[in-house]
Amino acid sequence: MGQAQSDERPVPPSHENIAKELADKFAQKCFTSLELYSFKDVFKSLADRQDHIRYLKEDTISRFLEIPDVLGVSPVLFQMVSYIGAFPFLEDAPAVLGLEQMVMVVTILTERYGRVLARGATDRRKLLFKSLAVYDRKLSGLSPSEQRNVREENPENSRDQAVNAIPVSARSLRFAVDEAKEEEDSGAEEDDELVLAALGSLDYLGAFKHGSSPATHNAMIPADNWRKMIMLLLLVAPLGAQESLSSYSDRLTGSELEGLRATADCVLASFLNVEQAAGIKFAQFNAIIPALMPFIFGGFTPLFEHFLFSKNLDFRRTKDGSPRPATSPAELVQPLLQDRGSIMNHNLLSQISFFIPSSSLFRKLRLLYSGDEDGFSMGSFESKVFNWRAPTILLVSGTRLEDDPTHKGIGAESAFLKTLPSRRFPPGSLVKNERLTYGVYLSQPWKYTHRECFGGEDTLLFQLQPIHDVFRASTVNRDYASFNKPSASVPIGGVSFGCPPPQSTQAYRRSNVVSLGPVSLALDSSFEFGCFTHNYTSRGGAFQTSVARKFDFEDRFRISSIEVWGCGGDEEARLQAERWAWEAREAEARRRVNLGTGDIDADRALLEMAGLIGGNRSGGSMA
Repeated sequence: MGQAQSDERPVPPSHENIAKELADKFAQKCFTSLELYSFKDVFKSLADRQDHIRYLKEDTISRFLEIPDVLGVSPVLFQMVSYIGAFPFLEDAPAVLGLEQMVMVVTILTERYGRVLARGATDRRKLLFKSLAVYDRKLSGLSPSEQRNVREENPENSRDQAVNAIPVSARSLRFAVDEAKEEEDSGAEEDDELVLAALGSLDYLGAFKHGSSPATHNAMIPADNWRKMIMLLLLVAPLGAQESLSSYSDRLTGSELEGLRATADCVLASFLNVEQAAGIKFAQFNAIIPALMPFIFGGFTPLFEHFLFSKNLDFRRTKDGSPRPATSPAELVQPLLQDRGSIMNHNLLSQISFFIPSSSLFRKLRLLYSGDEDGFSMGSFESKVFNWRAPTILLVSGTRLEDDPTHKGIGAESAFLKTLPSRRFPPGSLVKNERLTYGVYLSQPWKYTHRECFGGEDTLLFQLQPIHDVFRASTVNRDYASFNKPSASVPIGGVSFGCPPPQSTQAYRRSNVVSLGPVSLALDSSFEFGCFTHNYTSRGGAFQTSVARKFDFEDRFRISSIEVWGCGGDEEARLQAERWAWEAREAEARRRVNLGTGDIDADRALLEMAGLIGGNRSGGSMA
């Protein structure tokens, strides 16, 4: 009798077993033993039980993380967490958030997965986009205006159809989805870098078909959902390790809350015009996040690290069990801003932290110069700013000048307009009296501009209102920043960024017209007017063109406030104070020179020894 050959092949392990194996690997490699113990203790204290299964609910997670109800973001956050909890088999989402699923969530949202998935798996943008996206086949095939008409004509009907299309298991997560047909997704499979790296780390890469998770081309993040998430990200941006989110509750009342919403709208405007589009597509999301706000999700790390610190572990007790002496909250927590400015506030500071590392901003900024307090003059600016030996942030705010071609302005406005080139781009928007806020980050100290501008390749030119935009330095030229007081050789003067220095421009000396760079910000010497130019057609100069706005525009505005903030610590402040003190002593010594004795020759000899007259010096004004 012969023995038949078996055609049986090894059966790959189930999704559940692989997910558990990956969670165990994440837990062992990405958490310390103390963090893992705390994590299990926190989960045990929070979890509900049903049929021997422990899991976390939406309100449980929101309460634990202290997510404010006023933001209305809890359902959006829970949708994101439930999707990520299904990793690496995202087609199984939404996941029941058990212990292994929460290990996935915390590891990915705190970016600890890099300790395990080292094969280039450092980009989680696609995963975050999918976790926030919805899949609406009916709306995705329509134009933005048609989408809006459908929602306006049949708001209840379209909502009911969407809800009825959701599986029962997903309705509790409030997914507003309508799954795309299989034939629409055929040939559009997408490999997720994180998924491939995760399966590869367990040697299961070839055992499973990839691309079974929803394709991004049919997905979008609803504008309202993304607005709510942006408000949360602005709120958690300054969060420190083990710091409670409730400590920022003062930012959620009255004018502070309105300011938070307004700032979120400015960030949202980078992605889409809410009047013309229903949501954000992956192409927009993937292009804008790295260019304009690479650190926008940074606040998730301290927020979700709360799961790694159990309140049952009290490290405030001494070895004999007695509590340590209490420390007052004022000694533990410093204010986010040590000074008050007319432009800078908590919300704008959080917005800036989306593209400048928060370690250089929160509790580190000092107000060096404020036009409202120190006067709108370049002399005051120089005396307050030039001695700071650390990076600085300049902010300027104002209202757009009239865009009527027949409007020539009066007085100072007319004089300013005459210094600008006759060629004019359309304004960035058509809203009258709109508030504009621009800024510049400089890592190098300020100084006078002679033949060459100053600043490095890390210089940033940005806009905060009414749209969030960042223009990074390029290598086309190095005309990053210039500071020129009006003089015989520089009749106009002013502060500019992205413009060639006046002394190097023959046309400027002949016509007294400012030479504006392709992407530039120019402020006049009286700090009364400013002009921002974005010549997208030219492809940029010292600064790159916008990723969000691919067209030419120019904003001419009347300055209402201008201020400079120093990025640094106590050492930079000490050096600046010493320099100010030295200059004050020198000025006082000069004032005390005893002149007018009646002996003209003796007085002249004394001034020559002091170096104030003699040679080519006239002894005139020292201003």
